[in-house]
Amino acid sequence: MMMKDTLTFLKNFLRHPTQVGAIVPSSAGLVSAMVDWFDWDSARNVVEFGPGTGVFTEGIIDRLHPDAKFFAIERSAELVAATRQRCPTATVYEDSVTNVVELCRRESMPHVDAVICGLPWASFSESLQAEIMDSMLEVLRPGGQFATFAYWQGLALPAGQRFSRRLKQTFPEVGRSHTVWRNLPPAFVYRCSRT
Repeated sequence: MMMKDTLTFLKNFLRHPTQVGAIVPSSAGLVSAMVDWFDWDSARNVVEFGPGTGVFTEGIIDRLHPDAKFFAIERSAELVAATRQRCPTATVYEDSVTNVVELCRRESMPHVDAVICGLPWASFSESLQAEIMDSMLEVLRPGGQFATFAYWQGLALPAGQRFSRRLKQTFPEVGRSHTVWRNLPPAFVYRCSRT
């Protein structure tokens, strides 16, 4: 992990703790737990929510099918710059993920096969969780895959519990990865498929 990325992440966390959910970027183990699950052979339209410094973005690009389209959405200008520097071939929009429908139109994506999400759901209000989820469901096709991670301590928060319930109400299949203990803090991945 690059020290510059860690400092960028920490600065953004201190400025916007409800937008950046951790003080350091995700570990290589969490990246693998997050991205290895997707069906990369068939995914042609892929979107990332909240790339941060681009650690998941890098993992996504390494696995993308040559015919696939991909873009990421990040609110922080500084984190957009960090992701673009780490992954210069990636399209990264400085925008809100609630605008994903419009961004998909701009990218000529009629639907999305896979959404990889690094957003801090446990720090979001109920209305923001619902708005983001509704926006995503407008573009995620039947059979599409969605993955996001959660920190174990976040499950103790009301917003973390609410988000877990929302996933179970939204997706017929919600699985969990193993715990990635070598992540700060320890985390697991929610793996969801849409019917």
